[in-house]
Parts: sequence; structure tokens; C-alpha cells
Amino acid sequence: MTNSRGNILWVDDEVDHLKPHILFLEDKGFNISLATNGPDAIALVKDETYNLVLMDQFMPGQDGIETVRQLSELRPNLPVIMITKSEEEWLMDEAISQKIAQYLIKPVSPTQIFMACKQVLEDTKIREEKVTSGYLKEFQHIESRLQEDLQAHEWWDIYNRLSKWQLNFDEHKDIGLGNILAEQIHTCNREFVKFVDENYCNWVSSSNRPNLSVDVVPEFVIPILRKDKKVCLIVVDALRHDQFLTILPEIGQYFNIDIGYQMSLLPSATPFSRNAIFSGLFTDEFCRKYPQQLELMKSEASSLNKYEALFLEDQLKRNRLENKNVIYHKINVAEEGQRFQKHLSDYKQSDLMAIVVNFVDMLAHKRSESDVLKEMVPDESGYRFAVRTWFENSWLYRTLRELSESDFTVVITSDHGTVRVQRGVLVGADRETSSGVRYKYGRNLNSKEKNALIIRKPSDYRLPELVHQTNYLVAKDDVFFLYPNQQHRYQGKLKGSFQHGGISMEEIMVPVVTMRGY
Repeated sequence: MTNSRGNILWVDDEVDHLKPHILFLEDKGFNISLATNGPDAIALVKDETYNLVLMDQFMPGQDGIETVRQLSELRPNLPVIMITKSEEEWLMDEAISQKIAQYLIKPVSPTQIFMACKQVLEDTKIREEKVTSGYLKEFQHIESRLQEDLQAHEWWDIYNRLSKWQLNFDEHKDIGLGNILAEQIHTCNREFVKFVDENYCNWVSSSNRPNLSVDVVPEFVIPILRKDKKVCLIVVDALRHDQFLTILPEIGQYFNIDIGYQMSLLPSATPFSRNAIFSGLFTDEFCRKYPQQLELMKSEASSLNKYEALFLEDQLKRNRLENKNVIYHKINVAEEGQRFQKHLSDYKQSDLMAIVVNFVDMLAHKRSESDVLKEMVPDESGYRFAVRTWFENSWLYRTLRELSESDFTVVITSDHGTVRVQRGVLVGADRETSSGVRYKYGRNLNSKEKNALIIRKPSDYRLPELVHQTNYLVAKDDVFFLYPNQQHRYQGKLKGSFQHGGISMEEIMVPVVTMRGY
């Protein structure tokens, strides 16, 4: 029993009335077998291979629903289309509960049945063909856009499109274009590095700029507070845009959603960008204003974000919102999140809830140390899947569902993303140099300009002097830094890991999502 389009078993006690339909399907390339009752259908499925079953409901003896139940035990993945005269809702409910692929009500034309069969049997193939042709067209469009003088919002549009194609390819892994997409992202990153290199100093010295980390609260939170409305600001450390898109369908069931963006400060790392979000200040500013923060950064303390609650309260005071009641929580482990959710009704009395969620960042760090996690999160697709699985089962998801029924506007963002590093490069440094993989600061730092942004004058980048005559190195594209005397030790450990602190679309371009319950 072979046929290029598929083998169909049609179960109906009135087979004499089916000849026009059978001939039409056979003419379209399907191979049709017939059974006039449930038991005969079960026997045929035991002995033969079918791709689809067309099932009548009302037959002498065993009815269609009972036959479907028995078929599902034999062949759990065998799709069924029910074709019946009944419009009774109970039968429709039974069909849905049995995961019937489609439900058609007699009389039906041959064309209707053909379309139903085509949709069930060829849906994946058709979608893959559309995805393939769609991306190849998009590929050419993006390549041509890279020749233009792009602005920040145009780069966001390109990155957003590429991220959506990554999700498309997650669903259609067999189309074979994943490597082409990865190479195009790499090409875009090379051009994006040039864009940031040419514009960053102007951004940090002018109000004529895209939204940066320092602008998140002034642009997305404070305007809502000024209207005497409540806000929940959620900063998910190291959440990339493609990862947010994976959880968007779940969130979209409960919220109206507007997606904007901001750009992480350099280096695209928590001490710089997340402190900037909560303080509303550039790194040199908050280091001057808060000497205790400067000392933390000079000593490379284990926690470089100890003062976020203070920063946020001071930022509100500068904006004459000191009367607002603020709750701040940093959540590192599930138990803390569960406790937060348990007391959410109490926190709803506040005007502003600020929550820092560290899971996504911790997953990236732990992956480098665990062979098991490397197997579970082998690449960007695996990382997206891990983030989605975590979110769907997390306290954060349950918290958002509860907030969707409240009077809070929810703003979700991140401090930076991550990039999967591939190229280890040697840097020259002395003993006072910081230990970062994607960025370093110290004295007498040396690297090739093709691999790193070399900052000799930190004030041009609104960066502080952390040692005498501080220099910074910020990795470009997918580079990670190695010392000559530790090269072989760390090359294998770090290659393919997810890191942050450098310049890439994935690290710098961060979603800012404003959500209001329906």
C-alpha cells in the first residue's frame, strides 16, 4: 500500500454513497481503503499503515467516537477527521476531547473533503515551503538594507525580524536554513558593531538618541505614575528579545501588549546597565553620586547591584514623585518568587512594584559549568526552549496572570541580553585587570580593534575611572577574551557559551514591553 500523498482509511456504513468522493481523492493522488464498521476499521489499522482516518459517527453497532478511542490506543498519532450528519454540541465536545483533527457536517462536497485531508496531511510541508520561500525573500531584503545608513529603530526592526525567523525555524527544524540564518545574524552583527562604534559617544552626550538603559524609567514608568496609575516594573536579567518572543503567546492571553526597545549601556553588563535603569544615571554619574557603589565596582565585589532600591527611590525623588509608595524585590531562586507571589495582594497596595528576576542570567552562567546543561541548552534554540519551559511553570507567570486582573500596568524589560561566543582572542593585560569574558577594565589593555572596542578615554563613554588611568576593552560580535597563560584552559570551556558585556544585537538591543490587562 504505497502512495506519494498518503493512505486514507474511510470508515462509513454507506460506502455506496462515497464513490464520487473516493474517485476525487484517488484522482488527487491518495490511496483509499474502506471499512463499513468500527471493528473492521480496527482490524485494518492493526495490519496496515494509514496516514489518516475519515470517520462516520453513526454506524450499526460500535459508533465513531468509540472507534476513535480504540484507534487512539493502537495508533496515538493517527489523525482522524469526523464526517457526520449531526450538529449536536455534545458530539462536537466529544470530538474535541478525542483530539479529532477536523469535524465536517454532511452533506460535504469532494472538494471539502480533499481540502480537509490536505490540511491535515500536508500542513507541515506547506508551512515549511512557505517559511523557506519567505525567509529567502527576507534574506535578500535584509542584505540590501545593510548597505543603507540605518538608524537605531531600523536596526531594531532588522533584529526583531531575525528573532522571529529564529522562532519559525525552531518549529521547522528540517528545512535546512538554520545555518544561513545564523550566518546572516553574524553578518548583521558585524555591521551593527560599526553602527554602535560610530554613534555611542554621541548618544551618551546628547538627548537626541534612542532610548538607553538610563531612559527606561523616565520613558516607560514615570509617565504612568504621573497619571496616578500603578506600575509593576519587572527586569529579567539577561533576557534576550528572541527569548521574550517565545513567552509572548502565553502572556498575550491575558494582556494587551506594546513592544518597544532600549539599548544597553556599554559594557552591556549588569553593573553598568542595570544600575543605570534603577538610577536613571550613566555609570560615571552614579559612581560620583554614590561612592559606595564606586567602591563595589573597584573591588569587583560579588554583588554589584546592592543599591538598586535606593537608586530607584532617588530617581523618583528627582522627578518629584517621592510620595509614591515603592516596593522592591530581587528574586534569585524559586522559593523567593513563590513567597513574593504569596504576598502579592499586600504588595498591590504600592504605587510601584519593582522586581528583578535572575533566572535567565543564572542559567547562562550555570550552563558553562555543567555538562548536563550544555546537553539541554546546546544552542540558541535550546536556550529559548529552556526559558519558555521555566516561564510556563514559574511563579512569575502566575504573578503576571494575577496582575492582569488588577489595575497595574506591567513593564517588562532586561538590562542586557547575551550572545553565544565562538572566537577566543588574546588580550594583553596586567594584574589589576578585571576578570570579565566580554569586557575588561584596567591599565595598559591591548587587543586588535577588529576584535574589541578599545576605550582609552572613559569619560567619552560616560564610564568611571576604576583604576589609575583606566582603559576598557569591549568585545565585538562573538569574541571572548583569553589571557596567553590561560588560553588552553579557558578556550574549550568558554567557546559556545552565552556571555554578555560586549557589542552585539543580542546583548545591546533589549525589549521594553508595556502590558495592560484586558
